[in-house]
Amino acid sequence: MSRRHFIAAAVAALAIGAAGAATIAYAAVPPGLAAALADKGRPEADVQRDAARHPGEMLTWAGVRPGDKVADFIMGGGYFTRILSVAVGPKGHVYAYQPAEFIKFSANYGVQQKAIAAAYPNVTAIDSPFAALKLPDRLDLVMTVQNYHDLHLKPFPADNAAKLNAEIYRALKPGGVYLVVDHVGLAGVDIDKLHRIDAAQIKSEVQAAGFRLAGESDLLRNTADPHTDNVFNPAIRGKTDQVILKFVKPRG
Repeated sequence: MSRRHFIAAAVAALAIGAAGAATIAYAAVPPGLAAALADKGRPEADVQRDAARHPGEMLTWAGVRPGDKVADFIMGGGYFTRILSVAVGPKGHVYAYQPAEFIKFSANYGVQQKAIAAAYPNVTAIDSPFAALKLPDRLDLVMTVQNYHDLHLKPFPADNAAKLNAEIYRALKPGGVYLVVDHVGLAGVDIDKLHRIDAAQIKSEVQAAGFRLAGESDLLRNTADPHTDNVFNPAIRGKTDQVILKFVKPRG
């Protein structure tokens, strides 16, 4: 899949007017990503979630391609880490970041991270605390899925998100993509209580770091979500309204 193909797909998706994001016509999932989704090393539980999470369409829209250097920022259980590893191939690399604070909260996060790094040769584990994070230079993509809101949890300093956005901006090469996916909350949402965040807050904070908003996808939107339940509530878990925001580090 050529870079031109990805750029053409992105251009078709990026027209943003005053009223918000345009309707996106998603490009066909390229062979590298299709192979990543078919990877036999993926847990069956991950494969079963593909229908709801649309990783092929999402990563195609993000512009992931073989040879890329990417960071899975707050990797969780590694759902996207595994996909990215195969998608970028042996000439690419994935930096799987699991905050030390998360590993302290649940040791299983560290166990999963180490197991994935051992199974995929092009994955490097990073487990520093938020305050000490130093990502590799000139990354093509940084993505964070359902975890941006965690940067605002009460145990962390008030400027935590601002400092981490600044580090991500520094690490990305000009033209690099910062993809943020999270559970949608209403304005003024109690993030600690609901584990949601207002999309307008994400946009404001990330653009304040220097990024340009390049697109907003409705791929994971769910108008039936009342936005008032904790995302771990069994009645809504896995069915929340989610926003996908694509930011780009300007070239000039």
